[in-house]
Amino acid sequence: MDSALRVIIVGGVAGGMSAATRLRRLDEHATITVLERGEHVSFANCGLPYHLSDTIPDRESLLLHTPATLAARFNIDVRTRHEVQAIDRAARTVTVCDLRTGVVHVMPYDKLVLSPGASAVKPPLPGVELGFVLRSVTDLDRLKEAVDGRGREVVVIGAGFIGVEVAENLSEAGKHVTMVEAAPQVLPPLDAEMAAPVAAELRRRGITLHLGVSVQSIQPDSITLADGRTVPADVVVLAVGVRPEDSLARDAGLDVHARGGILVDDTLRTNDQDIYAVGDAALVRDPLGNTVFVPLAWGANRQGRLVADHIMGHEIHFGGHPATAIAKVFDLTVASTGLNERQLNAQGIHPAVVHTHPGSHAGYYPGAETIHIKLLFDRVSGRIYGAQAVGGAGTDKRIDVIATALHAGLTAPELADLPLAYAPPYGSAKDPVNMLGYIAENIIDGLSSTIQWHELEASKRTVVDVREQSEVAAGGMSAARNIPLPELRDHLDELRGQRVAVLCHVGLRGHTATRILEGAGIDAVNIDGGYLTWAAGQASLAV
Repeated sequence: MDSALRVIIVGGVAGGMSAATRLRRLDEHATITVLERGEHVSFANCGLPYHLSDTIPDRESLLLHTPATLAARFNIDVRTRHEVQAIDRAARTVTVCDLRTGVVHVMPYDKLVLSPGASAVKPPLPGVELGFVLRSVTDLDRLKEAVDGRGREVVVIGAGFIGVEVAENLSEAGKHVTMVEAAPQVLPPLDAEMAAPVAAELRRRGITLHLGVSVQSIQPDSITLADGRTVPADVVVLAVGVRPEDSLARDAGLDVHARGGILVDDTLRTNDQDIYAVGDAALVRDPLGNTVFVPLAWGANRQGRLVADHIMGHEIHFGGHPATAIAKVFDLTVASTGLNERQLNAQGIHPAVVHTHPGSHAGYYPGAETIHIKLLFDRVSGRIYGAQAVGGAGTDKRIDVIATALHAGLTAPELADLPLAYAPPYGSAKDPVNMLGYIAENIIDGLSSTIQWHELEASKRTVVDVREQSEVAAGGMSAARNIPLPELRDHLDELRGQRVAVLCHVGLRGHTATRILEGAGIDAVNIDGGYLTWAAGQASLAV
């Protein structure tokens, strides 16, 4: 490789800086220039919301590097407030404007890495210019100044992961937060019944939710909803999503998706062999091979490193990967990996579904917290499509194990074979992930017949609640017949000829009851996830 290699990187946060530092480690002599339009590079984007509440009290701790430290440690020429205005692919040059002075100059490159990230979506609303976004340290400074200097009422428009994190931290800072979400649930990446506990937690912590309604306009001290209601707002935060920054690539004639995002191959190259794209601006493939937009930090950092390897002549392959995300919502951890049920159904895939509600560790050891888990897989091959988890301690490690299994190509029944660490303070002898494998195995082998919460009404089945009377008194289905599991065999003759759906608290006793009924020749199915899943589903319908 020519020691005089000239590499220009557009964008100096996750993907771009990962590429720059990896490249320097591989080649001490390359000329590496990073051009960043903003004022800061290499900052902790995902940590920004936590400075709003002073959970992270020192703003400077979010700045992982500066141009000076990058120059000293890596001999990288990092130029902030420099905007790349155009790419001349034939001449292999970029036109750059120094935003501080207005001076425009042309820089040559041998290899060009595009990592411009994504920009916050600003919906076309009257008064949208009054809203704040949170994508950069500069955005953080502006928003924090506003919330510290104005009144108590804050409206967050959008209830995705960023919106929920912003809402939590502003609430922790003593503000009254109202969230507005056009979808009928918070956290649209989750399925409705999995999002219901999150909505309950937000409300429990004093956050007002307006779901299934959009914003019509923003005023200096309020917002107006599409249904005509007015909500007081001293500060409005726009968290309705992001879109890939692809205009530079589009203007240069690079292949860009019709819905936005730079198209790359498995080596992260564009249709120009000397130009790569990484991070939020680049589209990738999901585990089904679909081209998707996944604006997550893991992918950006991994892609940056791989691009540097490829520039230096190493073979790389960045194939389909599950999108794995996690957020803290007050006392809950909310996580997902892969595809949700709604996404699968939209592609004509109707997966097998398992809901469980295990404890974070052995129930006899004090302090176990409930984790709600949903697993999606192919009911014939066992291929894992995705999972979601909402709960307390240990939620993160369970979703990470499933993400690893998904990426490695393990089937759902093979989750039972994972030799996971066990001691009472940390888990159970049959870890919640192992239990998912056992249940999936039963479904694929035909030993467990289940029905989902949203299928129950249309099934017209007789619901038999096999919980104890004290449990039913605390909450149940009004139309269900209560026959506690120990008494079920005494009532088999009364149930013959009926199509039965069995309900218990989380599905475990329901499986046993279903086997008893089927053994007696009675058509029976188990309501997957039991009363907890059914109740969450009902809550999701009550927007």
